[in-house]
Amino acid sequence: MILKELSEAFGVSGCEDEVRRIIIEAIKDHVDEYRVDSIGNLIALKKRDSRFAIRNSLKVMLAAHMDEVGLMITHIEKDGSLRFRPVGGLDDRILLAKKVLIGEKRVPGVIGVKPIHLLKKEERKKVIKVEEMAIDIGASSKEEAEKVVKIGDYAAFATEFAELGNTVKGKAFDDRVGCTVLIELLKERYPFDLYAAFTVQEEVGLRGAKVAAYAIKPDVAFVLEGTICDDMPKKRDVSPTTELGKGPAITIMDRTFIADRRLIDLLVETAKELDIPYQFKQPGVGGTDAGAIHLSREGVPSVTVAVPCRYIHSPACLLSLEDFENTVKLMKGALARLASQ
Repeated sequence: MILKELSEAFGVSGCEDEVRRIIIEAIKDHVDEYRVDSIGNLIALKKRDSRFAIRNSLKVMLAAHMDEVGLMITHIEKDGSLRFRPVGGLDDRILLAKKVLIGEKRVPGVIGVKPIHLLKKEERKKVIKVEEMAIDIGASSKEEAEKVVKIGDYAAFATEFAELGNTVKGKAFDDRVGCTVLIELLKERYPFDLYAAFTVQEEVGLRGAKVAAYAIKPDVAFVLEGTICDDMPKKRDVSPTTELGKGPAITIMDRTFIADRRLIDLLVETAKELDIPYQFKQPGVGGTDAGAIHLSREGVPSVTVAVPCRYIHSPACLLSLEDFENTVKLMKGALARLASQ
């Protein structure tokens, strides 16, 4: 399963090489050309199929980011422990005692935490700050640690992919599931030129998408994501951001852009016609590559379609395979309708 391979790949923002290699292998027989730009984006072109009776002059961009949140080593202590800082949006509360892999050698380590037996009563009520944490790789000195790790090395969570019935568990579903959706879409032919952009550094400021959109100059863009799902039981009734198992989530507005209403209508009409369940992501939450793409050059009509994922930006996420499959179906249907308009 390509989602498993992508989920387990090492690809913190700025270090997407392994993810990119996997994707190239998966798409190279389904595209007409591809290239890697100066910042690391993988941009593939699937030229319009001349067999279609009606050919469309639209230039359509589909984007999914390759990077994941993670850590970077910033200092090596005398005792061999490693100080670090987050790369991307991470909550300090989810880091303690988690297993990580560090650098090119994939050195295993554990984020250190004082045992509960040694915590004072007031300490148990506080969230330990990332500045107070360190990664233990089993080294007994700075010299020993420096043989396998260096300052500037990335660290990613060491999470294995697993199937839990029709739900799967893994890391980096934001946005390896979007990459997987895009890979599936590239297996089809379209009556317009389709540009697939697998972007870098989304988690640290939508950087890759800005460069890719400027180069592609698309007429319209769809961003494919793994998005926030907050449907766990609560003490009071609060509208969830999205819910697992209720279909792909369409973004109306987030912190980075307001979706093009024509594209929202296209997705909704397609879902109704094909009897595909769908939901709207709670407006004003999060941000995606659409925030950079829609501002490119003279502006690009854009929309985001996402697979709901529980516990994103953490060591382990959950998603519904049915939601994933319905996201692929919705996008295939929407692109077919786009071609006829």
